[in-house]
Amino acid sequence: MQHERILITGGTGSFGRTMLQDLLDRGCPEIRILSRDEEKQDALRNSLRSANVRFYIGDVRDRDSVDRAMAGATRVFHAAALKQVPSCEFFPLEAVRTNILGSENVLRSAVAAGVRSVVCLSTDKAVFPVNAMGMSKAMMEKIACAIARSIGPDSPTTIALVRYGNVMYSRGSVIPLFIRQLRDNVPITVTEPSMTRFLMPLRDSVALVHHAFEHARQGDLFIRKAPAGTLADLAVALKEIFGRPDHPVDIIGWRHGEKLYETLASAQELTRSEDMGDYFRVSMDGRDLNYRPYFTEGDIHTAEHHDYHSHNTQRLDVGAIRDLVLSLPELAADLEAWERR
Repeated sequence: MQHERILITGGTGSFGRTMLQDLLDRGCPEIRILSRDEEKQDALRNSLRSANVRFYIGDVRDRDSVDRAMAGATRVFHAAALKQVPSCEFFPLEAVRTNILGSENVLRSAVAAGVRSVVCLSTDKAVFPVNAMGMSKAMMEKIACAIARSIGPDSPTTIALVRYGNVMYSRGSVIPLFIRQLRDNVPITVTEPSMTRFLMPLRDSVALVHHAFEHARQGDLFIRKAPAGTLADLAVALKEIFGRPDHPVDIIGWRHGEKLYETLASAQELTRSEDMGDYFRVSMDGRDLNYRPYFTEGDIHTAEHHDYHSHNTQRLDVGAIRDLVLSLPELAADLEAWERR
């Protein structure tokens, strides 16, 4: 990391900030933050006061602002996105502009600048997408693979993707919401108790990005294996942690575009995957438009695999969820604030 200049798009979000702190801890000499929210940038600048961090006001929708931040960078971590499912449902064109066209700007800019490695963040919602957010992320993945395929394995720039499910304590996730409802003494709002979600700490999502930087071949997609739990069990675990076992829970019904479970890899993708222990590496589909061999030969291997999703991964019970949540540094801060009340 001693000679790296790393650009993080969307670097003021929860994931971007965690990645930033990890890079500072690793001694990275220059980290660039590109985002459009000057208030969040100012707050981050004042909290860090680090000469190693440079801030760029801009938007991935605007290629010129991306190019300014990109010049001279050696690696890019592309995290900028519209991530909230309901808002993307009501404003789908905004998701297109940021998640699809904005991502193309970042990738084209990185290739033009000769950046060595680009890792793009995707989501389980891109697999069998049922909502605008997932559809836009699925198209982002397709664009990344198309550009990777076009520049080829000998390009000085390597483009890779990481795909993750629910990241615990990320912005908009349910754990901070449930804790806030406990603190405010209002019922915990659960959409559907039997919904399952992968439970990945922020530290594991950062490790996934580093794994991609270190091991990616052109067009690779990396997935971190993770356990899962139901929303009902998560609510019970948090009530126990905060000493409120009888706190009420309201079942409010599914939100716009929600899924019953998260899928991180389809069976078809797993046919071209490599099991790397804690990770799956899914190789890019490198076929061209000459389909005749595939029509005549077919693919007999897809039926040997199953989708990898939060209903068939390791299922944590209430006690295991409680132990996992208690291991999170963010939870320790919330507990301390709770005890001061």
